[in-house]
Parts: sequence; C-alpha cells; structure tokens
Amino acid sequence: MKLETLMFTMALAAVSGAQAQTPSDNTPTPADRQAAHAAVMKACETDIQTLCTDKTGREAMKCLRVNTDKLSAGCKDALPAPMHRPAMPPPSH
Repeated sequence: MKLETLMFTMALAAVSGAQAQTPSDNTPTPADRQAAHAAVMKACETDIQTLCTDKTGREAMKCLRVNTDKLSAGCKDALPAPMHRPAMPPPSH
C-alpha cells in the first residue's frame, strides 16, 4: 500500500513538473510574432503598394487595418483576427 502511494505521488509530481514548464497563456514568442509579421507583409505586399504607398512598418500595418474592406482575400487571411475588423474611429472630444 505504501509503495502504491509513493508511486502515485511520484507520478503526480512528474506530471506537475512537466506542466509547469509549458506556458499556459499561449503567448507567442518573439520568433512567432516575427514570422507572422513576415507572412502578413508578403501576403499583403500588393495591397501595401496600392493602398499604403508611403507607409512602412507599423504605419503600413495601421494602413492595412484602416483599409480592411479594400484588402485582397489573401491579405485578409494573413492578418491576425482582430485586424479583420475595421479600425474604430478616434474618439471625438
């Protein structure tokens, strides 16, 4: 009986330790974000040239978000889900 309890405790500790090493919040790594950004820039290259001619980097991403309704299907598919919604207009004061 004591051996079974000890084995159960050890197995439980091993599982708990393995879970502690796995990120639970699914936060993307910097490499994941960089790869996603590169994929968007490639898929949206034509849209950026057409709609956001003078924009680069973050400004180009903002421009894509503002022009969501005019983007090609491939560009829309490459964008992160929150960017599929049109940008909210700035608050009026």
